[in-house]
Amino acid sequence: MFASVDLLAAFILFAFVSSITPGPNNTMLLASGVNFGVRRTIPHAMGVSIGFMAMVLAVGLGLGEVFKSWPPLYTVLRYAGAAYLLYLAWKIANAGPVGAAASKGSNPLGFWAAAAFQWVNPKAWVMAVGAITTYTPAQGYVTNVVVIAALFALVNLPSVGIWVMFGSALRSVLQNPRWLMLFNVLMALLLVISLYPLLFVESAFH
Repeated sequence: MFASVDLLAAFILFAFVSSITPGPNNTMLLASGVNFGVRRTIPHAMGVSIGFMAMVLAVGLGLGEVFKSWPPLYTVLRYAGAAYLLYLAWKIANAGPVGAAASKGSNPLGFWAAAAFQWVNPKAWVMAVGAITTYTPAQGYVTNVVVIAALFALVNLPSVGIWVMFGSALRSVLQNPRWLMLFNVLMALLLVISLYPLLFVESAFH
């Protein structure tokens, strides 16, 4: 288990700060909160947290070494992620008036799609690798990886939930179609900007 309470506290702070700061997940959750409300965005938020927990477990239990041995595999994943992120940005930019998405039969990102998205999210990789390499004691390693992953999910869910609630709170402000269009376009642009580290920054697995 953890060597000290100080290390555990440092990890929880790292998990909170990295979870609540802006990134692709929180940008999409904010936009989903605006366009679909809290209740319909809950599966998306759950998918982020549970999917990221699975990712931390996989990285801690050896997936990172696989990517180090086969860098082209991660390159394929990066470009597939870039294409998917551009598709999500397009959907957000064209969401339309508040409530229109639901009336047109559109749905927010679901649990499984949000969980799968973690594997192509550059910020998620940085968070997962940082958690394993910096905060996981070598003694009792496997147990500590499980604890790290579970704690990250517990800290992550309320952190990303704040973005959903903030988005929902903006629904009344963004009833004006012009302001909503500007908001959605801004969220889409932020997602596109988040592609920079995915495509142009050297991978941790090279």
